[in-house]
Amino acid sequence: MKGWRLARVILIWVALALASVPIAAAAGSEQLAWRGSLYILAGFAGIVALGLVLVQPLLIGGYLPGFPAYRGRRAHHWIGGALVAAIVIHVVGLWITSPPDMIDALTFSSPTPFSPFGVTAMWAIFAVALLAALRRRLGLRPRTWRFIHMPLAIVIVAGSVVHCLLIEGTMETISKAALCALVLAATVKVMIDLQVWRKRRTLRGESTAPR
Repeated sequence: MKGWRLARVILIWVALALASVPIAAAAGSEQLAWRGSLYILAGFAGIVALGLVLVQPLLIGGYLPGFPAYRGRRAHHWIGGALVAAIVIHVVGLWITSPPDMIDALTFSSPTPFSPFGVTAMWAIFAVALLAALRRRLGLRPRTWRFIHMPLAIVIVAGSVVHCLLIEGTMETISKAALCALVLAATVKVMIDLQVWRKRRTLRGESTAPR
């Protein structure tokens, strides 16, 4: 049992280490020679954002060693803020370097197939961040928050992954696909585990309830 736990911890950290490979591969891309510094910064902010999307379900699921439930939720909150910052840098940088393209993307009139997925994921991220900031003021209960957050999280992950896969740019194809697969796998795993845990908790409550 201890051996399995150790192997699980190692696999998790190896997976996170592999998530940095697309960044390193993109840094060595020949296409960077024809790009301005602001455009490069915006592009790498997008890659970092996808890496943060991978970390989020691992934190909320309690899979990262050293991050129990409470610490995981706190880290999830702060990583969410970092994700918003990365997206803002990504969008603002692209806006400054190419305003017409960004206007087309934000109005869903861009001819590029990847744009609508990225914009949809962006608005879902902003919506989650805003609701998280106003959660106490709005009086959202945990069950209501999960009901809102879960569909938005699915939109974020799906939109981000499709957006990334459709872009033909500085990211290397195989490492990019591997990162997207890790994001999807982590998200599906957490959603399944959380759903099973809630069902077990509900059944225990029903079995112990007075009749």
